[in-house]
Amino acid sequence: MDAQAMHIANGIVNGPVSAVFVIFAVAVLTVCVWKARADLDDRLAPMAGLVAAFIFAVQMLNFQVLPGVSGHLLGGTLAVILVGPWVGALCVSTVLIVQGRLLADGGLTAIGLNITNMAILGTAAGYLLVAGLLRVLPKTPAGIGATAFIASVISVVVASQGFVLEYALGGTTDLSLPAISGTMAGVHVLIGIGEGLIAASTVVTVAKVRPDLVYALRRFRKPVTIEAEAVA
Repeated sequence: MDAQAMHIANGIVNGPVSAVFVIFAVAVLTVCVWKARADLDDRLAPMAGLVAAFIFAVQMLNFQVLPGVSGHLLGGTLAVILVGPWVGALCVSTVLIVQGRLLADGGLTAIGLNITNMAILGTAAGYLLVAGLLRVLPKTPAGIGATAFIASVISVVVASQGFVLEYALGGTTDLSLPAISGTMAGVHVLIGIGEGLIAASTVVTVAKVRPDLVYALRRFRKPVTIEAEAVA
C-alpha cells in the first residue's frame, strides 16, 4: 500500500462511506468558516494566504520513507500555530481541494476522506497538543519550536489513523486492519519528524522576527495582572 501524500485515491473506500465523510467535512468546515470570521483581521488574513501557499509548496515535496513508499508534509500543526485552528483547517482544506481538482492528487470522490484526515483530524490534534504543551513550555521562540516539533509528529500519526478508521468502515480490499494501522503509524512517525523539523524552524524564525504574527503565542499568552498599591 502506497502511503504517498496520505491522499486517498478513488475506490479505496466505498461510495457510501465516502459520501458520509463528505457530509461530515462540509459540516465541520462550515463551522470553521463561521468561527474564522471572528479571527480574521488585517494581520491574520495575509498570514492565512501565506500559510496556504507554504503548505501547498511543501506538500509538493515528496520524500522516500521506505522502498516503494513516499510521503510529504501535512502542515496542520504549522497552520494552527500561525493562524489558529479554524483558519488553519480552512487553509489545509483549500490546498487539498486545489490539489484534487488541478493536480489529480487524491480522488475527487475521496475529498471528504482526505479533508477529514488532514484538515480536520490533523489540525485538531495539532491544536490540542499545542494548547497543552504551551501550558508547560516557555512561550519563547525555543519553546514554540519544541511545541511545533512534538505536536507535528503526533498529529501526523493521528491523521494517518483516520484512514484506518475509514478503511475499517468501507475498505474495498481485503487487507488486515492491524497491519494497515501499524504500517501507517510507522511510516508517518518518520514523516512527522520531517514535518516537525520544518514546522519548528519556520515558527521559530517567525517568532524571532514578528512574534505578534504567531497565533499560538497571542492565544496562550499568560494574562497580565496589575495589582493596585494601597494608598495610605
